[in-house]
Amino acid sequence: EVQLEVSGGGSVQAGGSLRLSCAASGYTRSARCMGWFRQAAGKNREGVARIDSNGSTDYADSLRGRFTISKDNVANILYLQMDTLKPEDTAMYYCATRPLTWYSPCRLADDEFSIWGQGTQVTVSS
Repeated sequence: EVQLEVSGGGSVQAGGSLRLSCAASGYTRSARCMGWFRQAAGKNREGVARIDSNGSTDYADSLRGRFTISKDNVANILYLQMDTLKPEDTAMYYCATRPLTWYSPCRLADDEFSIWGQGTQVTVSS
């Protein structure tokens, strides 16, 4: 029903910024639960941020103030602005969404999502 195309990853020095984009194509609606997750080498996947159908946002506690999630409801693009990057932010980043018929509360948890992008690598050097 929906495909997610992720871009914007790359290498950056500590303290720098990156903006990730996730373009949704196929059968889409602007009002849906969408999120960003990441997985560092040797670690479990963790939630980064999510935005619900009302535009309300939630973040991992450790990332508040540095990362900002937003969406362009016209273009169907989800963004993650990452500022003041640290080496520990190095990970594969994934965007995710879910079917339109899901009406659960859009928690920042991977079981709230069933449609995943392919991931983009973010590497932060010292």
